[in-house]
Amino acid sequence: MRAYPRLAPKHLLVALIVPVKVASRNYYWFLHSDPRPGEISLAHHGVLFLDELPEFDRKVLEVLREPLENGQIHISRAARQATYPARFQLVAAMNPCPCGFYGHPSGRCRCTPEQLGRYRGRISGPLLDRIDLAVEVPSLAPQELQAASSGETSAVVRERVEAARERQLARQGKPNAWLGGSELEKSSQAEPEALATLTRASEKLGLSVRSFHRVWRVARTVADLEGSANVGRAHVLQAIQLRRALVND
Repeated sequence: MRAYPRLAPKHLLVALIVPVKVASRNYYWFLHSDPRPGEISLAHHGVLFLDELPEFDRKVLEVLREPLENGQIHISRAARQATYPARFQLVAAMNPCPCGFYGHPSGRCRCTPEQLGRYRGRISGPLLDRIDLAVEVPSLAPQELQAASSGETSAVVRERVEAARERQLARQGKPNAWLGGSELEKSSQAEPEALATLTRASEKLGLSVRSFHRVWRVARTVADLEGSANVGRAHVLQAIQLRRALVND
């Protein structure tokens, strides 16, 4: 089963992909013997949502590394080659363990450490290195689901996001997500303690150079969302916290 990209409200292109039992990565991304745009390019400037991420064939997932890094996908077919744009926002969902109840208050999970390791090991380190945020969604009791939410409305959040994006475009001519390492350093306007905090955390958590820059990029974005010209220590700590689930696993 697979769902083709569709236009969502405000013309945001969304591609919802679910895993199926096929051996070839061509089924997902290429589909043809001749080079043609596949699901990755069809999600260009949109959202690529992969449900049940560990259930995808590993070779399929590894194809994501190139477009996540440089916003393009290169396809080779015999003597023919093609390059397509593929700058999308990746959103992926997965269960915490094979049975889905790891960490549940009821204690229903019976997965062994070996099973848990194999399950999470289906996603390679280099791919995780290219994912900026990890959000854990805990189980909620029925009364919590029925309780009124005290959070911000979507309209308020949207205004803040739009303001942050405009701030980025005015500062560097592109969103933070498109900044390379050297560009990021020039645009960060970091406080000394912020950089020192990230350096210490990088050493303690064993972050790669790519992860270091991705945490820094998120910290810059957090500062923009708060309307701050400088990246402070609190922004770095929040960016690290948003990545801790990836590091711990």
